[in-house]
Amino acid sequence: MTILITGATGQLGRLVIDSLLERGAEPQSIAAGARDTAKASDLAARGIRVVELDYDVPATVQAAVEGADSVLLISSSAVGQRVAQHQAVIDAAKQAGVAKLVYTSAPKATTSDLVLAPEHKATEELIAASGIPSVILRNNWYTENYADTFTQATGSGVLAASVGEGRVASASRRDFADAAAAVLLEDGHTGAVYELGGDVAWNFDDLAAAMAEVSGRPVAYQALSAEEHAAALSDAGLDAGTVGFVTALDAGIRGGALADTDGTLSRLIGRPTTPLVEGLRSIA
Repeated sequence: MTILITGATGQLGRLVIDSLLERGAEPQSIAAGARDTAKASDLAARGIRVVELDYDVPATVQAAVEGADSVLLISSSAVGQRVAQHQAVIDAAKQAGVAKLVYTSAPKATTSDLVLAPEHKATEELIAASGIPSVILRNNWYTENYADTFTQATGSGVLAASVGEGRVASASRRDFADAAAAVLLEDGHTGAVYELGGDVAWNFDDLAAAMAEVSGRPVAYQALSAEEHAAALSDAGLDAGTVGFVTALDAGIRGGALADTDGTLSRLIGRPTTPLVEGLRSIA
């Protein structure tokens, strides 16, 4: 069996490869797809086949997918361009007769009003229309997403956001990578849509307390209105598009878009998910 990992030189892709190897996959059974293959030299040194795969160059996608039994489509980071990029992988997978396509989506992608959801919803619809046997992994927030916020908040002592009392069921990137590796290697997951989140949904008072514990500095959550938040971000020099995106994300959290957790992730990986404090320690 050959498993192709798209975006293999990214943070999630590398962790998925680590997890596959730890779970017994042979290096030669893994293909690492990368836009810049030079960045994957360390993977090649481990015996993994490195292939050029640029979402924006369909010929590279087709060549990379050819011969793969399973494909992990890690969602592109190019917001606004994702659907076309993902379509290239889906088309190539269908043409190549891929037996399992695993996609990293967003929580409740088909019904959520989260600002990031529409491109994931469109991708899920493309996968369904293709008829390729698939597994959808609707990943909640990575705790590592708060790396910049951690630096800012521990430096100023203030964690400012417009999330209200919204909760986030985050987990570490490694937790989600382990889930991807599990469904790639195991039978019985085809057709599943998994909502994946950490075991605990925390609020921003909890996040501030965790930041304080890790840093040894006082951090307090400052709850802002959406208007106050937008003004503060603008005063900090962010452009209007970024301000709108950040406040829209916070509105989604405020509305509960990231709050649900039912233990599916921990069941898939066979262990509890990484606690918030431990996840923050990894980025401190």
